[in-house]
Amino acid sequence: MNTKGKIRSRAVTVMKGLIVLIITIIFIFPFVWMLLISLRNRIDALRPGYLFAPVTLDNYRSLISTGMIAPYFKNSFIVAIFNTLISLILGTFAAYGFARYNWPKREDRAFLLLSLRFLPAMAVVIPYFLMASFFRLLDTRILLIICHTTFNVPFTIWMMRGFIEDLPVELEEAALVDGCTRLQCIIRIVLPLVLPGLAATAIFCVINSWNEFVFANFLTSIHAKTVPTSVMMYLSVSGVKWGEMAATGVLSALPVMVFAIAVQKYMIRGLTFGAIKG
Repeated sequence: MNTKGKIRSRAVTVMKGLIVLIITIIFIFPFVWMLLISLRNRIDALRPGYLFAPVTLDNYRSLISTGMIAPYFKNSFIVAIFNTLISLILGTFAAYGFARYNWPKREDRAFLLLSLRFLPAMAVVIPYFLMASFFRLLDTRILLIICHTTFNVPFTIWMMRGFIEDLPVELEEAALVDGCTRLQCIIRIVLPLVLPGLAATAIFCVINSWNEFVFANFLTSIHAKTVPTSVMMYLSVSGVKWGEMAATGVLSALPVMVFAIAVQKYMIRGLTFGAIKG
């Protein structure tokens, strides 16, 4: 390669790097701005152009001292964990059925399941409210787990079906010949091999459940409120408590970020699982 070619190649690389940097800044800026607002007092929070405001932790102290946010975090953790476990169990076994068995109109039914994920939450919140009221489940964690599961199970089936289909069926046939039952074959052969896919699916299920707002806002009142609904506490006729709201946003984002970083390698392996076939 001549000198002009090297210069042109280097310029293209620099331009790509700048574009990626600009896009990254655009996506990160809202979170950074929320973090900055959470570290300001109430007066400085109303002056967004004032970049050199003194740093204070009063907003975080207020959240912790009042103890109002702790039950919301507890509810979010319980709902997200149990919803994810149930979705993975039901969705993985259903995905195995779609991947390994053939029956009439299989693809139509697979699309019907996936179409449940397309429904906006507002379209079904009123029927859910009426049914929950009839069974006396309003303002309970069980209700939120059920609601989140109905949306996460179709997503889990869609994700896990692709991972299972990428596995050679000969592995399961060999296990069946050796005397394994179909259930033992799934537990001992299939699940260990699709573990990266399970990890990636679990991450998305946790994020979907943790960030869900509509069901948590309309189907709960006091005892089962989750973190996303806590922002409503800072809206009043006297104004918006921007500092406390921003601090709540930062604290609510931290668990998901820590969880995603902790299982990052499994997530990447899961998303690239089966992308390259020999």
